[in-house]
Amino acid sequence: MTLNYADVGEILKMIDSSSCAEVVLELDGIKLVVRKGEQGATLTEQTATPIPAKLVTPELVSGSPPPAANTNQGALGGEVVKSPMVGTYYSKPSPEDVAFVVVGQTVKKGDTLCLIEVMKLFTSVEATVDGKVEAIFAEDGALVEFDQPLFSIG
Repeated sequence: MTLNYADVGEILKMIDSSSCAEVVLELDGIKLVVRKGEQGATLTEQTATPIPAKLVTPELVSGSPPPAANTNQGALGGEVVKSPMVGTYYSKPSPEDVAFVVVGQTVKKGDTLCLIEVMKLFTSVEATVDGKVEAIFAEDGALVEFDQPLFSIG
């Protein structure tokens, strides 16, 4: 059995809404320990070999290609860029840096728009088209869901 990002998100939701204080999940050589504290459910341990952030993709986790997440029209008429996974949204590379993009900024296909962090692994979310950032739908440090709209590019 393999887990994809949506599965991990659902597991975290179930744990967060339960009265469990700790859950240990071992599957295919990976041990995942989730402990709830004052901040809610957090991922605290992984015994598998870490994968460089640029290599973490839905295909790598699930063995199947990702859904066509970036083909929808946004409310403003632009291309919607959606989150490829459940994780924490970061608009800038570090707290003291400037944001990757702001509303009104022109971007080219492949430009980094944000980072999504899952279990201390950071994945870049890139622009899927050339255009202007019409809207940013997530707040820095917020938990985002799989396939959640993050940007509109027109």
